[in-house]
Amino acid sequence: MRTHGQPDDRPQIQRTLAGLREATGLPLAFGGEIGAGQVRLTQFAGITTGALKGVTLDRGRGLGGKVLVLRRPVVVNDYVRANGISHHYDHVITAEGLRAMIAAPVVVSREVRAVLYGALRSDEALGDRVVQSVLEAARELEQRLAVQDEVVHRLAWLDRCGSAGQANPRWELVRQAYAELRILAQDVGDAALRRRVAAICAKLSTMGGPAATRPSGPRLSARELDVLACVSLGWTNAQAAADLGITVETVKSYLRSAMRKLLAHSRMEAVVTARRLGLLP
Repeated sequence: MRTHGQPDDRPQIQRTLAGLREATGLPLAFGGEIGAGQVRLTQFAGITTGALKGVTLDRGRGLGGKVLVLRRPVVVNDYVRANGISHHYDHVITAEGLRAMIAAPVVVSREVRAVLYGALRSDEALGDRVVQSVLEAARELEQRLAVQDEVVHRLAWLDRCGSAGQANPRWELVRQAYAELRILAQDVGDAALRRRVAAICAKLSTMGGPAATRPSGPRLSARELDVLACVSLGWTNAQAAADLGITVETVKSYLRSAMRKLLAHSRMEAVVTARRLGLLP
């Protein structure tokens, strides 16, 4: 569980579980964040009796508690009969009707942030494909949470540096961080954090020059601003496409549209104009 000021991991966990269940057809995928050395089950995808909701698993106890200690996935073919795990939570597992289960840790910056589960209600063993899907889902969630953490870090840095405006000797670094932040923010699952990203980006863009507070002027879409932010750093269309997750032709299309709105005849003229109008820092 995250501390004050940090994003809520639960939306990302829920998104991952929904994707896992869709990919595998498991009747139930669930999991939760780690807090105070415990696993708290809060996120579910699939039909549930509710027996597991809000259950807190102590470190070393049950399947999730064991995974928290070992920091590696564990599979059991029949939970209540499995050797090698404690059976402190058999009553809730039985109430939920679960049999074969896998639990996998989500490790970010050497810290276990969450545990993901996949489960069957029948006595058949989990197949290799299902096990691999759970492991891949855990790795993907690790990457998304790492991106989310980086966004928080950059927001804090930009907030400090941006307050000094263009007088800050590191202003070019601020511009670079601004562009990279726009790219990273695409993978943020926390709605509150996305709003904070948008607010910080808006604050920085209005520091672009004396005309920054002008009430009227061309309006660029978020994608057009993403592309211009990349172009402002001297990136090629191919580099911008790779980082934004779109094609080179799409980058060109957004760039042409932005140039047309800004009445610019070149890439850099578009960047200069956007800065003068307070659309870019």
